[in-house]
Amino acid sequence: MKLVIAYIQPERLTAVKQALYEREIYKMSVTNALGCGQQKGYHESYRGVDVEVNLLKKVRLEIAVNDAFVEPTVAGIIEGARTNTIGDGKIFVLPLAECIRIRTGERGGEAIG
Repeated sequence: MKLVIAYIQPERLTAVKQALYEREIYKMSVTNALGCGQQKGYHESYRGVDVEVNLLKKVRLEIAVNDAFVEPTVAGIIEGARTNTIGDGKIFVLPLAECIRIRTGERGGEAIG
């Protein structure tokens, strides 16, 4: 079992979801996040004052998958999120020690579904 965490551009969320659905990956958690990497933010003028915006809006996806679905999940995220520009995002794949479905008490791969 693995936990796939991805940070992507908010406007690419729909494309990523569609790419994952095509690979039969339906279960995910999505949260809004702020951050920056190589982009380093930008400057804008607000009411005549120059403001540096260095925390940019991102979307964080968390997807728990069985080992057979790790590569299709990563491929789907890359397909949906890639624009070939700085700021496309990052994917992290972490080992998942345990998963428990609260309703039934199932554990491990059966709980992930």
